[in-house]
Amino acid sequence: MQLKNNIAISENGFIFDPNTGESYSLNPIGTEILNLLKEKKTDDEIINFLNEKYDSDKLTIEKSLNEFYSFLQEYNLSEND
Repeated sequence: MQLKNNIAISENGFIFDPNTGESYSLNPIGTEILNLLKEKKTDDEIINFLNEKYDSDKLTIEKSLNEFYSFLQEYNLSEND
């Protein structure tokens, strides 16, 4: 998943889309995922990072990550629309 280049992300978890003027608020995990995506991390790298940090099972993390990706696509924040 690749974010659109012009999407702004604050440290507090706010996303701003300058194309639409819309802004969104994320929880801390969503913010971490977006920052990892900005660093061009792969899905496996993101899943492993979250698994180590939050000690959850990989299947749950993978499902949550896919749901998050659906959110990004629904609001046109990703290049994979």
